[in-house]
Amino acid sequence: MSINLRKKKAESAALEAGVDALLVTHLPDVRWLCGFTGSSAALVLCAGEAKGSKANKRAVLFTDGRYTAQAKAEAVGSEVIIATKSPLLAACEWIATAGVKRCGFDQTQTTVADLAAMQKAVPSKLRKSLFVALEPLVAKLREIKDADEIAKLRAAAALGCKLFDHILSYMQPGMTEVAVAAELEHRARLAGAEAMSFQTIVASGERSSLPHGHATLAKLPRRGFVTLDFGVLLDGYCSDMTRTVHMGRATSEERNAYDAVLEAQEAGVTAVRSGVTTGDVDEATRSVLRRAGLAEWFTHSTGHGVGLEIHESPRLATKQTQKLKTGMIVTIEPGIYMPGRFGLRIEDTVLVTRSGCEILTPSPKAWIEL
Repeated sequence: MSINLRKKKAESAALEAGVDALLVTHLPDVRWLCGFTGSSAALVLCAGEAKGSKANKRAVLFTDGRYTAQAKAEAVGSEVIIATKSPLLAACEWIATAGVKRCGFDQTQTTVADLAAMQKAVPSKLRKSLFVALEPLVAKLREIKDADEIAKLRAAAALGCKLFDHILSYMQPGMTEVAVAAELEHRARLAGAEAMSFQTIVASGERSSLPHGHATLAKLPRRGFVTLDFGVLLDGYCSDMTRTVHMGRATSEERNAYDAVLEAQEAGVTAVRSGVTTGDVDEATRSVLRRAGLAEWFTHSTGHGVGLEIHESPRLATKQTQKLKTGMIVTIEPGIYMPGRFGLRIEDTVLVTRSGCEILTPSPKAWIEL
């Protein structure tokens, strides 16, 4: 999908929401709509065709002087204005003089302070009527990935799988969790990653019972689980995968718990297809753990969308009614966490198709004992 087509879709969504312009400040949304990757920006996307308006069918990117050359090189189909003040305030002042009647903004990405500043930047007669709080229209459009995005997400996921293959031969009992994380991150950068897509999780032994057990100086045990949850940022897009391995010989309880989580994860993957609700996918994983008597230890949702951000909509969780659509990319990641004992999680990133899904992280999930 070209940048111009993305903008047209956003314009249509704005008109359907009853506004003739959008003020976009969430940086992933800005990037998706015009290609700009800087850290300071506000994009005004005008959809209206009011008589005499100078805003009709225009996209204007506001940024600051640090990004003069970058914005002109990256921003596709958008005018670039280098602001001498906050890009947000400069955008609001422009909107007030451009003939825009109603400008929508994402209420989930705008603070109370930001809204107060936006209103103060325009004439008093416009403050009550100009800005309209909306649900996240652009984020909703971003749920369905186009062919270019899918290719980038595939590449990021493939790099994550290569890193997992490498780390299996690197890990040894007595090595610190931080050393494992550092090796993953070093290899990722050497392979071309811009960064990790989130803080690397390496949780071993009793610490494996922490769902977000970021790497510490704790040492890998001679016997016990090690959960590895990591992702890379490649060409702007995120990967996300989790594998849990066992150091040394496991107890029967540990092995049974792993088998149950693996069965739950595979049930979730099998449930994914266009038209199925995200709540039904969550129930597919949860029901397996319920039958195994482990559901009380599954304390988070089954998954989430992945794209320019590591956590995007849709959310795969209990009682969610949103339907999956072809082109969505989501995670399936059930786990169990028994405080003071052990925990484990298995996660794949998958592409939703009409008849099922494509697993983008096909690294081995069968029991691995190091």
